[in-house]
Amino acid sequence: MRTRRLLTHSLGSLTRYRLRSAVLMLGSLAGVAALTLVASIGQGVEAKVMKTMGQIVGDSSVLVISGGSRILGSPRAGASRLTLDDLTAIGDEIDNIDVWDPQQEIATVVRYRDSATTVRVLGQSERSERVWDRTVARGRYFDAAAVKSAARVALLGGTVARTLFGDEDPVDAEIRIGAVLFRVIGVLEPFGTDMHGMDRDNEIVVPISTLMRRLTNVDTIAAARLLVKDPAREEHTGREIVRILRARHALVPDEPDDFRLVTTVEVRRMTTWVRRVLRLFVPLVSAVVLLVAGIVAAALMLSSVNERVAEIGLRRAVGARPDDIRLQFATETAITILGGGMGGLMLGYAGAQYLAMRLQLGSTFSWEAVVIGFVASGVTGLLAGVLPARRAAQLHPAVALR
Repeated sequence: MRTRRLLTHSLGSLTRYRLRSAVLMLGSLAGVAALTLVASIGQGVEAKVMKTMGQIVGDSSVLVISGGSRILGSPRAGASRLTLDDLTAIGDEIDNIDVWDPQQEIATVVRYRDSATTVRVLGQSERSERVWDRTVARGRYFDAAAVKSAARVALLGGTVARTLFGDEDPVDAEIRIGAVLFRVIGVLEPFGTDMHGMDRDNEIVVPISTLMRRLTNVDTIAAARLLVKDPAREEHTGREIVRILRARHALVPDEPDDFRLVTTVEVRRMTTWVRRVLRLFVPLVSAVVLLVAGIVAAALMLSSVNERVAEIGLRRAVGARPDDIRLQFATETAITILGGGMGGLMLGYAGAQYLAMRLQLGSTFSWEAVVIGFVASGVTGLLAGVLPARRAAQLHPAVALR
């Protein structure tokens, strides 16, 4: 049988049985769409997580978190006992500490004229520009004098600036954070969303002393980041920090820590786990969907063989060979699965682009996802067509016509 006649006859059969063909395509479309979506978004999420963790911890730093669980948008910790004096003691006693920056925060309403929005307000020191590796895109950063005097100055994230000021330049304008007036001295450089889905541009940074005295009236902090001089001694530095804090907080040997340390070593373990999940376990779910689609396709094509016994017998009687029949049914199955797979590729890619835009992941196009989806749909179609094709080819013409 010539290839053109084979394709023409197969396409004619698929057109004749539209509902069955649509069901076959739908299963393949769902599996490949899920596979493409996961592969594309997985790469974007992985890059986002790696970037965020690098910005939070970096290559040579230690995070100290009060209460044992709070870290940049994670669930709220218990009562804080971490103080600025604790950090000063750590910096004085451990020679491997290069520089450190405290952090406290609140969520409150910020107003400018008739505009208002709820934002996250961070209190940090003048060292935060270096410690957190985030400077201003416009204006200037506050200095040590502003921290010492608890000056009412603020740095706005890009989202806050657009919400309150629109196209107007916010630098030197006055805003009201809670009930306190602040002068805007700068706009922070863009950050995007973090691994918790929080918009880090929807925040304001003020001097730590200003936030503690004028906005929260507390003498404790939520967290601190400490840069170390020698990354090779990071684990030893972490143990020293634990020793100093336990002693200052008067914790007895059997009492658990009232703080938590996050080191680069722990972050590497976490990122390795994230990679494993995104690159192995999640795509397996999509592969299962595609496998189910192949099983459904095989079952429907077997049913089609039973319904088309007379057609098969007639074709055998007029000279069609078993190989011709086998090839026709295999081709029909492959075309439907592959057609659904191509639709799944387009649907999965469109879904990946939409999610990437909503999650601010940047470009998520992945040739790997396209190749995987195309190959997976093709292989599924061929495998799903093997058993029905063999069943059709084994029918005896006389029995089929009877």
